Amino acid sequence: MGTRVEIFTVKPILMNCQNPVVFLGRKTVATKKTKKLLKSINSRLQLVMKSGKYVVGYKQTLKMIRQGKAKLVILADNCPALRKSEMEYHTMLAETGVHHYSGSHVELGTACGECYRVCTLAVVDPGDSSIIRSMPEQTGENEIM
Repeated sequence: MGTRVEIFTVKPILMNCQNPVVFLGRKTVATKKTKKLLKSINSRLQLVMKSGKYVVGYKQTLKMIRQGKAKLVILADNCPALRKSEMEYHTMLAETGVHHYSGSHVELGTACGECYRVCTLAVVDPGDSSIIRSMPEQTGENEIM
């Protein structure tokens, strides 16, 4: 008896034009570049959680943006469209950076070390982390086009 070999066609799917994802048969696999970027963002987020100040949640994030205290706003990939556009509008007015996290709200919560889902997060004080300086091409006005 021979072994059964399944051949899948590779179809590139572009999501957000920044994080290419390849569809292999029945499962999606992120590219190496996306995984490396996600890993570095996660490590910087963990450093912010330990040494800096942050707020989690829609209402608290919006409050920090309006007060001008937020330095960076991180939005999960599956954040509702209306909420995402409202956050982008307020960050544009406050001249605050926005980063679109390439994972879901469950993954963002796990990266923050929380036991719950995190859709929006505002970094008030980065502490020892270089999260604000290290993402100039992904934050601010370059993100909104």
